[in-house]
Amino acid sequence: MQNIELKEFQINTVNKLLDATSIGDKKEVLVQAPTGSGKTIILLSYIEEYLQEHNDYIFVWLTPGKGDLEEQSRSKMTKFLPTLNSKNIQDVLLQGFESKDTAFINWETITKKGNTALKDTERKNLYERIKEAHNNGYKFIAIIDEEHLNKTIKAESIIEYMNPEYIVRVSATTKMNKEAEYIEISELDVINEGLITRALYINEGVSNANVLTNEHEYLLELALSKRKAIKEEYLKNNIQVNPLIIIQVPSKSDDLIQQIETILNEKGYSYERKNLSIWLSDRKENIDNIENNESNQAVLIMKQAISTGWDCPRAKILVKLRDNMSEEFETQTIGRIRRMPQAHHYDNILLDNCYLYTFDEKYEETVKQELGNNAKESKVVFLKNEFKNKVLLKKNTFDSSFDSFDERQTFNILRDYYIEKYKLTNNKNSNRTILEANGYNFKSTIENEIVQGKIVKIEEIQDANRIMIESKVNTSKNGFELRHSINVISSKIGMRYDRTRIMLERMFLRGRIFNRKFVDLTIPEFYAFVINNEEILKHDFQEAVSQKARQQKLKFEDIKEIDWKAPEMDYIKYDSKMKDPVIYEKAIYIGYPSNTIKSNSERMFEKYCENSNNIKWFYKNGESADIYFSLVYIDKVNKKWHFYPDFIVCDKNNELWIIETKGGENSSGSSKNIDIKVENKFEALKEYSKRYGVKWAFVRDYDKNNELYYNNTEYIDEMENDSWNKLDNLFK
Repeated sequence: MQNIELKEFQINTVNKLLDATSIGDKKEVLVQAPTGSGKTIILLSYIEEYLQEHNDYIFVWLTPGKGDLEEQSRSKMTKFLPTLNSKNIQDVLLQGFESKDTAFINWETITKKGNTALKDTERKNLYERIKEAHNNGYKFIAIIDEEHLNKTIKAESIIEYMNPEYIVRVSATTKMNKEAEYIEISELDVINEGLITRALYINEGVSNANVLTNEHEYLLELALSKRKAIKEEYLKNNIQVNPLIIIQVPSKSDDLIQQIETILNEKGYSYERKNLSIWLSDRKENIDNIENNESNQAVLIMKQAISTGWDCPRAKILVKLRDNMSEEFETQTIGRIRRMPQAHHYDNILLDNCYLYTFDEKYEETVKQELGNNAKESKVVFLKNEFKNKVLLKKNTFDSSFDSFDERQTFNILRDYYIEKYKLTNNKNSNRTILEANGYNFKSTIENEIVQGKIVKIEEIQDANRIMIESKVNTSKNGFELRHSINVISSKIGMRYDRTRIMLERMFLRGRIFNRKFVDLTIPEFYAFVINNEEILKHDFQEAVSQKARQQKLKFEDIKEIDWKAPEMDYIKYDSKMKDPVIYEKAIYIGYPSNTIKSNSERMFEKYCENSNNIKWFYKNGESADIYFSLVYIDKVNKKWHFYPDFIVCDKNNELWIIETKGGENSSGSSKNIDIKVENKFEALKEYSKRYGVKWAFVRDYDKNNELYYNNTEYIDEMENDSWNKLDNLFK
C-alpha cells in the first residue's frame, strides 16, 4: 500500500482476514473494530493482498447511511491503491462486474424506495449484473461496513442473490456468533498505538453541591472551560490543534437549539464570528474544512451522530443534552471524540483523553458498548502525586523504521545453525533423512489434525479422538496457507515476509539460485514442507537468530537516550472473578488491585513487594507502548529489539532496581520459561546496569517450594544451579 505503514495490530488483522477467507471453514467473518482502529485501511490492505492471489474474485463493499461513506472509502483506495479497479453503483450498472473489481455501493442506492438499481430499465439492473458475473465464473466477497446498520430483509435478500463465497461484516459493536469466524481488534492495542485516547472522562467537574437552574448552561460552561484548558495546553506545547466541542441535541429540539445558540452567543461563540457551526439534515452553517486540525470552529451543534465515516480527530469534548428520557444515546458519536488529532499520544493527561458531559441517564450502557468488550475488565489507574513528573530512569529506544540487518549474514547464521544442530552435509538425501528423524515432515501432502467423535462438553475435546487428514497441494488454493505459515515464522525473527520466504527457498526449494541447498523440493513439496513444519521451522529460525549475542556490540550512538517518567495514568486488565482482591498500597498507582491479569511469577513478585519491609514501592511496566520504560538489545544477526522489563522497584535504601520476571521450574524440574530470547535480554539488562549504575535481577518462581529466586550474574536455565538464590537475599 502506497505511502502508509500499517500498525502491528492492523497487519495481524489483515493476516487473520486472509486466513479466514482462504483456509477458514466458515462463510461469515465478523470483525469488531473499535472506532479509530483504521478499519478502512485494514480492509483495503486485505483486498490488495487477496487479489494478488485470486484473479476470479470481485469485492462488493456495502456502506450504510445517507452520507458518502462509499465514496470516502473508494477515494482512499484510489489514493493508496491506484492500480486496483474500483467502481460505484453507476459504473456497475453501465459496465457490469469485471475481474478483480472492488465495487463501493451505498445501501441507500439499492434499497431505498424509488431507486432504479433493482428495477427493469433500458439498462441492466443490479440483479442482472450479478447474474452476468456468476455466468462469467466470477466469485464474490461481500464486505458489510457498519453491519449493525444494514440488517434488513431487503439487504439480506440482495446478499443472498449475490451468493458470496465469504461475507465480512465489520462494526465497532459486532457481537460474537458461533456460526461465524470472529476477529476482534483489542481496544488496548489501538490505545497503545496512540490512535485513540487513553480514556474517556464522563462529567468531570460536575458537583452535587450546586443547585442548577439550567442544566444545559451548566454542562456547556464545564465543556467550554475544559476546551479552554485543552487549547492552552496545546499552545504551551506548540501543538497546532484547535479543540472542538460537539453538542448533541435530541431530534425534535428546535427550541433547545435556540437556547444553546443564545447561551453560546453570550459567551462569545456565534456563526458570525465563525467559531460556531451547526450540522443538521436541513441546515448547515460554517462547516467548511471543519475537520482540519487548525480550523477556527470551536463548537459544533448537531441533532444526531453525523453521517457514518465523518472524521474530525480534533473533536475532544462531547456534550449530550437531553430533552426527555425517550431519546436514545448515539454511541457513534462517542467515537468522534476518541481519535487522536495527530495519531499519537502526547504523554499529557489533559491531551491524551476525551471528555463527555451529559445528564442523559441512558449513557452508561451505550458508552460501555462503544468502549468494547474489555470495558468491564479494564480500568484506568492514576499515578500518586509523589511520582508525578519524577524522572526515574534513562530510557533507551531506537527508530525501528531505520533498523536493518544484513540479509546475507542472517542467511549464513541460519545455515550454520542447521549444519551444527542437525549435522547436515552436502548430501541432500542424507539431509532429508536426518531432518525427518528430528521431527521434520517431508510428505508431499498437507496434513491437518481434526477431532473425531461425539463432544458434549468443551473440556471433553482433550480426550477426544484425533485423526490426521491429508490433502494434495494446490498452489492457488494453498497460497494463503503458505503465506500464513511464513508470516508466523517471519514475525518471530523480525524479518519481512518476502525476505523470510527467500531464506526458506534458498535452503529447501529446487531451482532457486543457490547450490548448497539442504534438500531439493519441488514447488508443491515446498508448500507442503513449510505448512506442515510451521511450528518446528518457527522454533529453529527463532532459536538461530536468538542465540546469545555480545551486547557490547550494540552501538549506543544508534540509541536514543530519554529521561523516563512513569505515565500519569495507565490502563490495566483485571480478573473480576478472582476472589478477595486487595489494593496494593506500595504500587505507585492509586487503587492498584492484586487481581490484575499477569503471569504467576509476576503475581508472586507483586505480592512479595507488598509484604516486604525492604521494599518502599514498585511499578509494573507495560509491554510495548512508547510510554513505558525500555532498553535495547540485539540478537545474533545484530537486529535491535526493544525490551520492556517487568518491574521497577525502590528498596528501603532508596536504590532503584530493574526486575524481569520469567517462568521458573515446575515440581518435576522442567523449565516454565517460554522466552527464547531470555539470554539476550539478561545480558542487555546487565550491560544497562553497568552503563547507568542501576541494580537489577531476573526473578523466577520455583514450584518445589513455591519461592522466588533471583539471578544477576550469569544466566543458567537450570534453577538448581548456584546462580539462582532466594529473593529474600537480594533486598536487605
